[in-house]
Parts: sequence; structure tokens; C-alpha cells
Amino acid sequence: MKFEYQAKTKEGETQVGFVEAASKDAAGVILGSHNLFILKLAEVGGERWYDRIASFFTGVKREQMVVFTRQLSTLLESQLPLGKALTMLYEQTTHPVLREAVYQISQDVTSGLAFSQALERHMDIFSKFFVSMVRSAEVTGKLNEAAGFIADYTEEEAVLVAKTKSALTYPAILIGLFIVVAFIMVTVVFPQIKPIFEESGVAIPLFSRVLIDSGVFISRFWPAMVILVIFLVGALLDYMRTNEGKAFFDDLKIHMPIVRRIYVPLTLTRFGNAASTLVRGGVPLAQAMEIVAETIDNVVYQDALHEVANDVRQGRLLSESLASRTEYFPPLVSQMIAVGEATGQLDQIFARLTNFYRRETDTIVNNAVDLIQPVLMVVIGVLVGVLFAAILIPLYQLTGSVR
Repeated sequence: MKFEYQAKTKEGETQVGFVEAASKDAAGVILGSHNLFILKLAEVGGERWYDRIASFFTGVKREQMVVFTRQLSTLLESQLPLGKALTMLYEQTTHPVLREAVYQISQDVTSGLAFSQALERHMDIFSKFFVSMVRSAEVTGKLNEAAGFIADYTEEEAVLVAKTKSALTYPAILIGLFIVVAFIMVTVVFPQIKPIFEESGVAIPLFSRVLIDSGVFISRFWPAMVILVIFLVGALLDYMRTNEGKAFFDDLKIHMPIVRRIYVPLTLTRFGNAASTLVRGGVPLAQAMEIVAETIDNVVYQDALHEVANDVRQGRLLSESLASRTEYFPPLVSQMIAVGEATGQLDQIFARLTNFYRRETDTIVNNAVDLIQPVLMVVIGVLVGVLFAAILIPLYQLTGSVR
């Protein structure tokens, strides 16, 4: 949910901006953590449909964010001050929306606003993960390292998406053609041949009868069915925006067998990197877990990490707390962290976990992409066979009865 706020700083300056949060109370907590006294806080209404269409064409694409994050990382690694780096990025950026955002962020940072706070005003461009990683780096003073990880992560994500799109292009074309052919056969051909089969008295196989009757039904009521589908999709999207809906689908990502194999390693990569940066920067472990929770865009993981932080505050070992939550953190995580606790090298262990799960994610995604195309081809072939068999078998029986 997006909220517009008006607040005062400790120095008495008035700030106006936007903040993303799960609820109004959560938005208040976020603003309070930035030492802001809230004057006004209201939820921003949802985007209008034409705004969404416009943003599709004018919004900042993933490839452009890859270039921006890599340039930011390079400039900060060169020990360039943040304000100067943002000014140079503004001069180098050509995309009008991103360029304007960088200019406003540069102005905010120059006027004394924290980088993460400036980014929060542009959550339509910068993801919650991006902002949370920057905030964690501000605590440790290692912004250049965080920028490097964000750049690496964004590049890897872009490569995976491009690879997936490439693998799905040909099957998507075939699926589109199949849907067109199937729609024509179901709504035009099936209703015309049904009277022929009924008059002949030929026994039609069950699956042929089901498909033909379905075609007749769809040809009569397809406008109402289209409206129903649009309504159901809209209701589902609205539900996904609620706290309950987000929690449900976030939990589904963790427990759905196929999705889990990719989603959990990807999440643990973020967990390991953020934790490594914070621990190496001297942030207390309980506080580090609280900050790490904000880098993960999953309310189930966030709740689990907040509970872990409370356990650590009460004197429980981090490894023990994670070991009691194996559905979110595999045994390998707690075992390696236990070694880090025993040796005093917890930051290095988190870094190794990051590398391990990053490689695992790459392997799983590459294997999945290689399998998608042949599997979809087989599925399409089976569907085409079933569709034509539904007509050819009764026709063959009809021809035999005539003879």
C-alpha cells in the first residue's frame, strides 16, 4: 500500500513524500524510525487504468535499472561522494522518467535527506528491495558494497528474465495459434457438426460429447463468460493487494513444490548478503535481523525474521532460532551459522551462504528454462491431438455406419 505523508524533522523542516507499507500503522513506524513527526498520513488511491497503460510505455525497464545500478556501484567504489555520484548519474541518464527521479533524489540528498529516504519518494521506480538494501548500508557505512550487490543482483535477474523470455517465445506463439484454432473449432465447427451426429444416431465417445457440448455452450454464452473471467481476475488482483491476500500468496510461494525450489534459494541469497553486510559493519545481530527482514519482499519471511530477532534479544543463539524454522531456513543455513558463531566469523559465513544460494538459484533456473520448451511442446501436441480426435473419431464411426 502507498501512503502520502507530511511530516516535520527534528530541525523543524517540513517534508512531503510517499512511503510504501503493509498498513497505515506500519507506515507510521517507518516514518518514526526516520525521526519524523507525522503531520498528515493518508493512503494514496489506486492507479487509474489509463495510468497503468501509460506507465507500461513510459516506465523504467529492467535493463535501464541494470545500467543505473551498475553506474552507481562503479562511482561509489571510486570513493566519489554520493551527491557528486548522483549529479553525474543525472547527466548520464537519458530515460526522462528515471532522469527526473535522479534529479529529485540528488536534490533531496544535497538538502540533507538520507539516500534511502530520498529513494522512498520514488517507490514506483525503485523496488522495496533496493531501498531496504540502501537503508541497511547506511547503518553500516558500506553503501558501495550494497550498490555492488544490487547491481549484481539486478543484472542476474535481467539475464534470467531474458533467458526465460527467449525460451518461451516459440512455445508462446504456438500456444497463441492453438488457442485461436481451438476457439474457432469450439465455437464454430462443433455447433455445426453436432446436429449431424445426432441425426445419424452414431454413439459418440464421452470425451467427444463433452467437447462438442462445451463448444455449443461457449458459442452461446461467450460474452457472459468473458465478463465473468474479467470480474474474477479483477477480484483476484484486488485480493492480492490486501494484507491477507499478500500473506496467502507469499506463503504459497514458499510451500508450492515447483515455485519453492526457485523462490527459497533466491530469498536466502538476499538474506545472506544483507546479513553479511550488516554484521561486518558491526550492527548488533538482533537489529541486523530486523533490517534484513525489510530487504525481503515476503511478509511470511518478514514475520519469521522479526521472531528470530526477538529470540536473539532474549539470549537465544541465531542458529538455534533458525533451526526451529526449517520450512523457511533449510538445515544447511542454521548449521553453517552455528559454525560462524563458534568461530566468530559470522559475516564470512553469511557471505558463503550468499554465494552458495546464488549458484543454486542459477543452476535451478537454467535447468528449468531448458525443460520448459520441450515440455510445452509435448503439452501442445497432446492438446491438439485431443481436439482433433474429438472430431475425427466420431466422423470415422459415422463413415463406417454409412458403409
